[in-house]
Amino acid sequence: MAYLAARTTRASVFGKTFLPFRQPSARTLTTRATSHTLNSGAKIPVLGFGTFQDPNSQEETVSQALQKGMRLIDTARVYDVEKQVGKGIKKSGVPRDDIFVGTKLWCNDYHPEDVERALDDSLRDLDTPYVDLLLMHYPCTFKRGPDRFPRDADGRMIPGKTTYVDTWKAMEKLTKSGKVKSIGVSNFSKGEIETLLKESSTVPAVHQMEVHPYLQQRGFNEWLRTQGIHVVQFSPLGNMNDFYRETGWSKEVAHMIRVIDQPILKEIGQKYGKTPVQVVLSWGINSGRSVIPKSVVDWQIEENLAANFELQPEDMAQIASLDVKARFNDPSLDYEWRLYSDLEGIEGTMRGKTH
Repeated sequence: MAYLAARTTRASVFGKTFLPFRQPSARTLTTRATSHTLNSGAKIPVLGFGTFQDPNSQEETVSQALQKGMRLIDTARVYDVEKQVGKGIKKSGVPRDDIFVGTKLWCNDYHPEDVERALDDSLRDLDTPYVDLLLMHYPCTFKRGPDRFPRDADGRMIPGKTTYVDTWKAMEKLTKSGKVKSIGVSNFSKGEIETLLKESSTVPAVHQMEVHPYLQQRGFNEWLRTQGIHVVQFSPLGNMNDFYRETGWSKEVAHMIRVIDQPILKEIGQKYGKTPVQVVLSWGINSGRSVIPKSVVDWQIEENLAANFELQPEDMAQIASLDVKARFNDPSLDYEWRLYSDLEGIEGTMRGKTH
């Protein structure tokens, strides 16, 4: 793969010629829709707050994000931050019913008999009687028990004795309990979602997946839309997070120029008086998806909140040219499961431990 170089110019990116920089338009920037209605009837904000990593900062930053106007909080059991997130929600003073809270079930709790107990553990730590969205974190199942990454004597992950379909059917029952408003999946392939559609009675409300200008997955995104499945983009800023360069299964593509350092995005940002970060988030929102960037810095939270503006078609087209099918999140060899098997960007998968 020919990676994008930091000195890439307008005239040479992927061999395409782009329009010269124009002065900012005098037109007023239009604010896009602030939420989408899921197939469950619930409304999910287009812009949210991710809580992966930084456990010691989450209480304060979640509180600040909510006070500044964020209304979607995304977390997961395996992040080990649910207690801090719950405290941050309480500390913010924002009414619980005004906040869309989503968490994820981890792979060692996929046995049907474990699903409700695992949800109860999350509800206890989040200090909330319900979550707005419960996702299956990955389609692969790990051995039941307290060890989240159960490995054999050779360090290989031990698979569970259940299937994601069994887990999904247990999750379906939870929607009748009042503890869960909507259910969905994360990191699934098209074929795995098709299996759920065939073997269950509930269409996932959400698929949370890696989407950014380097991995646009246009065909898959369009198919999900036709199925009534809303997409939430994780890692919406691509390889900005050092995790992708430091994890044991880091792929070579993770070391390419960061998405937000692309000259095209800087030029588009100048046109609108926005930063490259805001342009990338706006691209996701303009594409009809929700985005969940993470930050523990005040000014970055405020920057993200100002990312909901309309991009002109020619700017969306320029961003489309950045797609190189670079998938940064791919722990397939560690999890002993060929993730994303029918999707783009699975080349170059590396073996190495996540933790």
